[in-house]
Formats: sequence, C-alpha cells, structure tokens
Amino acid sequence: MKKPSDSAERLSEMIKTAMEDGKLTTKEHNKIMAIADEDGILDNQEKQLLAQLQEMLANGTIKRVAE
Repeated sequence: MKKPSDSAERLSEMIKTAMEDGKLTTKEHNKIMAIADEDGILDNQEKQLLAQLQEMLANGTIKRVAE
C-alpha cells in the first residue's frame, strides 16, 4: 500500500477538523486549496480528499461560513 503524501495527510487533517466542527471558513478553504496545489501535482489521494470535501459541502455535512 502506498504511503499518503505529506500534502494528502495535511489535507486529511484539515478536512477532519472541518467535519468535526461542521464549518469551513474561507481562510480554511483557501489553505486546503494551497496545500493541494503546493507541489504542482494533484495525486489520487488529494483528488479523493477534495472530492469528499466537495460532497460534504454539497450535502450540507459541512457549511461554508464567514471568518
């Protein structure tokens, strides 16, 4: 089994935090996107994590909130 990339692990932690409190601020969203893009490569793990985040935003599990 392939070890998750450093950025995938950090994305996972940020998404878990958003899931726990049910909120995602613009600042957190921007940081998530910056982590995903920092190495210029969006690997499969990162793609899956971003897709999960998008699904949770779409179904209301996580709400976008102001700072």
